[in-house]
Amino acid sequence: MKLNDPKLVRKFKLWFWGILAFGFLFTVTLFILIGLEFFGPMPTFKQLENPKSNIASEVISEDNIVLGSIYREYRSFVDYNEISPNVINALIATEDARFHGHSGIDFRGLGRVMFKTVLFGKRNAGGGSTITQQLAKNLFPRDLTGQENAFIRTVKLVITKFKEWITAVKLERNYTKEEIASMYLNVVEFGSNSFGIKAAAKTFFNTTPDSITVEQAALLVGVVNAPTRYSPVRNPERAIQRRNVVLGQMRKYGYITQSQFDSLSKLPLNLKFQAQDHNQGSATYFREMLRLFMTARKPEPRRYYSKQMYQEDSLLWETNPLYGWCNKNTKPDGTPYNIYTDGLKIYTTINSRMQQYAEDALVSHLKNELQPVLDKEIKARGGRLFYDITTEQADQIIYLAMRQTDRYRGLVASGATRDSIMANFNEKIPMRIFTWRGERDTIMSPLDSIRHYKRFLRSSFMAMDPHNGHIRAYVGGPDFRHFKYDMVRQGKRQVGSTIKPFLYTLAMQEGYSPCTMVPNVTQTFVVGDTIWTPKNSGNSKYDGMMVTLKWGLANSVNNISAWLMKQFSPEAVVEMIKRLGIKSKVDPVYSIFLGTFDFSLYEMVGAYGTFVNKGVFVEPIFVTRIEDRNGNVLATFNTRKEEAISEQTAFLMVNLLEGVVNQGTGVRLRYKYQLPGRIGGKTGTTQNHSDGWFMGITPNLVAGVWTGAEDRSVHFQNLAFGQGANMALPIYATFLQKVYSDPSLGVSPNDDWQRPVIGGNINLNCENRQDFEINEIEFF
Repeated sequence: MKLNDPKLVRKFKLWFWGILAFGFLFTVTLFILIGLEFFGPMPTFKQLENPKSNIASEVISEDNIVLGSIYREYRSFVDYNEISPNVINALIATEDARFHGHSGIDFRGLGRVMFKTVLFGKRNAGGGSTITQQLAKNLFPRDLTGQENAFIRTVKLVITKFKEWITAVKLERNYTKEEIASMYLNVVEFGSNSFGIKAAAKTFFNTTPDSITVEQAALLVGVVNAPTRYSPVRNPERAIQRRNVVLGQMRKYGYITQSQFDSLSKLPLNLKFQAQDHNQGSATYFREMLRLFMTARKPEPRRYYSKQMYQEDSLLWETNPLYGWCNKNTKPDGTPYNIYTDGLKIYTTINSRMQQYAEDALVSHLKNELQPVLDKEIKARGGRLFYDITTEQADQIIYLAMRQTDRYRGLVASGATRDSIMANFNEKIPMRIFTWRGERDTIMSPLDSIRHYKRFLRSSFMAMDPHNGHIRAYVGGPDFRHFKYDMVRQGKRQVGSTIKPFLYTLAMQEGYSPCTMVPNVTQTFVVGDTIWTPKNSGNSKYDGMMVTLKWGLANSVNNISAWLMKQFSPEAVVEMIKRLGIKSKVDPVYSIFLGTFDFSLYEMVGAYGTFVNKGVFVEPIFVTRIEDRNGNVLATFNTRKEEAISEQTAFLMVNLLEGVVNQGTGVRLRYKYQLPGRIGGKTGTTQNHSDGWFMGITPNLVAGVWTGAEDRSVHFQNLAFGQGANMALPIYATFLQKVYSDPSLGVSPNDDWQRPVIGGNINLNCENRQDFEINEIEFF
């Protein structure tokens, strides 16, 4: 057969043009069908204008510091002008050298892939996807389940690739090259739970996107190719090799010189790695409280085991617009706001410096002062953790704690018997535990780990501006990684003698004054068939004598509080407590002044703020406004105020609380910590000194501290260590020292109380009627 045979030539031409026409028509038809969404939906114009991406919500302090983020994927968006040119150059040199010369599809790159990679098998020839195509793939992920057979999967891949081409062209029509580059850098994953260039810069180098250096940019761009394989944390050698490949591309396309390449490629990684998760950063307890508060659902009785808790949350739902905000408010499309993905900017009242001062003070006192003493006491009694209960009671506490663990619930769900569960909890396994010297890897049984954590003292702290209710510092515990329970709002404990000022408030409201003389004698109450006589824990030279109310509160003397209780009904005291802002349940009983009821620190700080704010109760507030990702204000929040007591009563109470600090149980603020200025306060210690409290007031800041163990049977053996003046007061003192040393905070020892016009001649200086004895031990 001759090659120049006309019939053969004609036949060849027919086949050639037929195949070419078929391929062209098939491709055109395929694109038309894809455009008509025959193979599934395509991104709409609206979606292209507003591409959805999971963006972390930022929690921002009142001094404009990002305290942390709330997210499922740690991602925050930045504009093109906020990204270092080094990052843009590294990205283009590595991923799409002709980025500025194509319209979404690089046909030259596709030809290279076709001939070098497909026909000649050169795997190092590079890919054909442009940055725009990769953006399309990230914004609108491929719909592949991994369950298809090879043929179906290949067909789906081809169709999906064509979809990405169409989407890439649409993106190029709707966005500038700068917008496409920034969108890409905002959505890609960099590993270590970091999505987007802002998160990556923070995670790996503790910097911002506009400050990334050339070598840092090369590393981050290189990581995108395979976040696990090139992770600088897990695989540092591979990460360096990949970084140098990117540097080589930057040299090839003229973004850096040969000499720059030679020097930069020899540098170590110089990471400043900090894993970004909800356990890290500042105000961890506050951020978690805020997350739960804003995402709360409308209360339903079936979800509560306590009627009191249901009632409290129901009241919050009705009266506090921030509570359940995400479920009360909807976006323009009608769906509820999502705190994890909508990129909200939540502006809080927290001051970042005060927050740090509070966290440092709390940790320092627990770590260096309290825990070593308690550990010595436990060691001295042969390792017995619980001090004043039987062995059977101690075992029951441990068993109940065991039942609350995920391990126990999992074993029960699998059908394990009690004996097998106990055997499992007694089997030693590798684990990482908390110590005050840092986390430690060890071998320990789960049961022993429960005992290990039971021995640690915990503490909480809250500070608030008494005039507007803005919470400035919020510390729910010593370490959020290991002690999740928030002891500011979530936890409630017996308040001890910190409740006594509420009783004294009623007395001041009813015409008494700080210098009113009352008998310091034992009081007996007859309630039905019960005869009850409260005792003082110490002796005083003023026993049996007439003393001032100011002396009685300064030394927290039960005799005086009991005498006042006889002047008023328990119902009147409860009413006063409620007026001052306490919402927890309080029964109207004569023993109320002993503080055996459980309140939260959050409530107590709010109540004490009333004294400073001239008798007006201010509901504590912790968010001022919420913005969307584009800076549009979605909601603002204002303080709720309510007049609780008169200005005169409030000022008399301020004077009484000053006496506690100047001559009473809070006196070490003066002699030990040398704190000047106007300060009032009240210590509190509960039965068996299980809980230590201190409430402190200054003209422009009110704060409170609670300290104790998870179980009330874990405590100091004597009052010297276990009283509020030792367990809680030093945290407040250290915090206030730091605040006073920072003039930018606007809290000064030169501040003075707001003084009302007091009718009549009321003498607030009682020293001419009775000498004070300096005594910091509570007569509780």
